Formats: sequence, structure tokens, C-alpha cells
Amino acid sequence: MSIICGVPLLECVYCLACKRWAWKRCLHTAGHDSETWGLATAEEFEPVPRLCRYILAVYEEDLRHPLFEPPGGYGINPDWLILRKTYENTQGRAPPYILYLDHDHADIVLAIRGLNLAKESDYQVLLDNKLGKKKFDGGYVHNGLLKAAGWVLEAECDILKELVEKHPNYTLTFAGHSLGSGVAAMLALVVVRHHDKLGNIDRRRIRCYAIAPARCMSLNLAVRYADVINSVVLQASCFFSFLFDIIVL
Repeated sequence: MSIICGVPLLECVYCLACKRWAWKRCLHTAGHDSETWGLATAEEFEPVPRLCRYILAVYEEDLRHPLFEPPGGYGINPDWLILRKTYENTQGRAPPYILYLDHDHADIVLAIRGLNLAKESDYQVLLDNKLGKKKFDGGYVHNGLLKAAGWVLEAECDILKELVEKHPNYTLTFAGHSLGSGVAAMLALVVVRHHDKLGNIDRRRIRCYAIAPARCMSLNLAVRYADVINSVVLQASCFFSFLFDIIVL
């Protein structure tokens, strides 16, 4: 009898603890996290606005006749667009993305769109994980995001290798927002780890810019690949931070 009576009490304590955590999480200001960080140089930050526009361009069906173009445009020359993949092309195994040969900045860019709240396949990618499920290079990564990245690399490996070898002075940049940032980060890990897939590309040529990134790897991997992966967070929405805290981890 005493055990049964204690169950509601435990439930109340658990609910109060969850509410307290959620309340503190929603009131948390991202600025506190970066109080002790050094300032980024203008050169380090320069690619970020440009790559954000490239990611936004993934949402367009026709870049020659854009419907949602921001002020100043996307900064993309449609003639340099190598390919564009939609949900139909990826069959839900990865978010839509574009491959763009940026001659102005000597950069090969694979840009991946963010979470689509109306697409069940995006949630399937996020939910394909549990703590400690997938090991990678001495650490742990998100299983669903790694599988999505693997699918993208397998699909575009030949064209990426061709571009990397044809333009030896160009960097190779993976960029993504939200869900796409996790896929982009996984792509960077895999390409650095298996650089022979792209003609033994030098690590210094590989970059990743994860905008409002999903938590997708253990701390030791984040530190080890910090020279390649750049995470960009600007007062991220508490809703999406809360969502990724629960789903991704």
C-alpha cells in the first residue's frame, strides 16, 4: 500500500523537475554561452552570410525565376548550379540540397535545407537514434544524420570527386541549416575520415558551416574536427533548441 501511494508523489516530483528544466531552458540566453569566447575575425565570418543565402536558395524551385528571393538576391549565378535535389530525388533519405560551383570565391558548395515541419521523412531521420547507438572515429554521432550524409555522399561522390580534381585550388564546403546542418557536419566528418573517396582531398580544403546546428556528435569529435566544422548560432529559437534537445539526443 505504501509503495502504491508513493507513485503519485514520484510523478509529481518528476513533473516539477521537468517543468523547472523547461522553464530555465526557455529563459536561457544564448549570449551567456559565448561570454568567454574570442571574437571571430572579419575573414572568418565572411562566408557565413553568403552561405546562408545559398542554403535559402535550396527552397526555390527555379533560381532563374525565384519566388522568395531576399533583398540583394541569393548571390547565385544559375549557370554555375551543378545540380538540385528535391525530396522526390532523395526519396526522403536526406533533406533537399544543391551543389554549386562558386567561381567567385573558388568554392565547391553543397548546401542543405533545414527541417521541414510538414515532412514525415525529416522526423524519421531525426528519430533514428538513441544515446550511444552509433560509434564513429572514437566518439559517437547521430545515427539518422550519419545515414543521410552517407546517402548524399554516395549519390554525389563521382561529381564531387570530379569537381575537386578539376579545381585543385577550390575549397569544398558543406553548409546546412537546422536538420541540414547535422547532415553537413556528418558529411564533413566522413569526407575527412575517408578522404580517398574524393581523390585524397587535403583536409585543409574541407570546410563545414553548420547554421543553428543540431547536436549530432560527442564532444571529443567536436573538438577534434573544430578546424573543419564551424557552428554558427545567433540567439537560436528556444522552440527549436528545445525540440533538438529532446529529439536529437
